[in-house]
Amino acid sequence: MTINSTNPTDYRYKSKNSRYLAPKHKELAKRAFEQERRIQKYYAFQSKIYDATRWSFLFGRKAILQQFPYTSKDNFSLLEVGCGTGYNLRNIAQTYPNARLMGVDVSKKMIELTNKKMAKQKLSVQLLNIPYTDATQRELKNRPQIILFSYALTMINPHWMDLILQAKKDLTAIGYIAVVDFHHSPFTWFRKHMQSHHVRMEGHILPFLRDNFEPLYDSVDKAYGGLWEYFTFVGKLVD
Repeated sequence: MTINSTNPTDYRYKSKNSRYLAPKHKELAKRAFEQERRIQKYYAFQSKIYDATRWSFLFGRKAILQQFPYTSKDNFSLLEVGCGTGYNLRNIAQTYPNARLMGVDVSKKMIELTNKKMAKQKLSVQLLNIPYTDATQRELKNRPQIILFSYALTMINPHWMDLILQAKKDLTAIGYIAVVDFHHSPFTWFRKHMQSHHVRMEGHILPFLRDNFEPLYDSVDKAYGGLWEYFTFVGKLVD
């Protein structure tokens, strides 16, 4: 198991390959830097209670694994962007024991917690405490055949679109993207409440995924009688 201890905020600016070093992206870089600082602070506490609380509203995380275009015996490489406590990676390791797993997260606390849980279960996973940029690929042991975003993109603002496009570049020729996330709520008060927790819930991600990948599985489901919707998407890379 590998942990890269690089400071994620330093990594973004020191990387010669990072798009955020280009002058025209300075403002975006500044906003991304500030968001990473907010996320670091947010998860310093949340990492302690994450697995104990998220089962009640992060729906579809196990179900999306059944939509992967692989059998349980297949050998493939997977990268999870925003791997958090490693909940998904542990479930993937059990469902697909031959998969080569990698995870990145900007939260040092989350990566430390994931490492402990993986070591306890004796699971081999490459973990990197860095943001997902165009410089990330050189740090990975394997080029991913599938990239997973689980309740991550709605928290990555304003550059969620960049991450999806980056996934297109990093995938192998026959590659897939898998995303499960919040979609929309008809209630303004609830959207504002989620925004206070760094979540943007405006139905903005799914249309972009459909435009950039060939859908293999595409579903929108209601949570708590329609208080909000979440979506599950698995798409194939197309030329």
